[in-house]
Amino acid sequence: MIKFFEYNWQIRDEWFDWCKQLPIEELLKERSGGVGSILYTLFHIIDVEYSWLRGSQGKEDVAVRFVDYNTLDKVKLLSDSYRKEIVEFLKIDFAKLKQKLVSVPWDEHTYTFDEILHHIISHEIHHIGQLSIWAKELKLSPVPANFIGRELKSIHSY
Repeated sequence: MIKFFEYNWQIRDEWFDWCKQLPIEELLKERSGGVGSILYTLFHIIDVEYSWLRGSQGKEDVAVRFVDYNTLDKVKLLSDSYRKEIVEFLKIDFAKLKQKLVSVPWDEHTYTFDEILHHIISHEIHHIGQLSIWAKELKLSPVPANFIGRELKSIHSY
């Protein structure tokens, strides 16, 4: 499971670098088929990851507003700051928590911790696919999404 977090973070960082070629107007332009703009999509990925991981720990959700993070640099800083906290949490022994039942204030259902981890991972992969489509619409090459062949940075090296 940890390898997929490492994968998602590496891909996300590559998308941050990819975005540097676009003017802010393109990053903020509303697009169809997703949650909004390229920059908002990255913000949304980060917010969902952090909220679900905090919720799975019984911690209060931290509400962040996109209006406060509406530049590429600010969204990247948010990602980096949350990642530091997430890394420490992900160093725990998941085997003991897999079947732990979790409820969060924004959802009426109860899930296992394992289900939440899978949701977080697949959520980001889903939105990375959307970013790839938008890149092609801009006639630009998207970030390669292959898992195989990547040299992933270990969670222990963050």
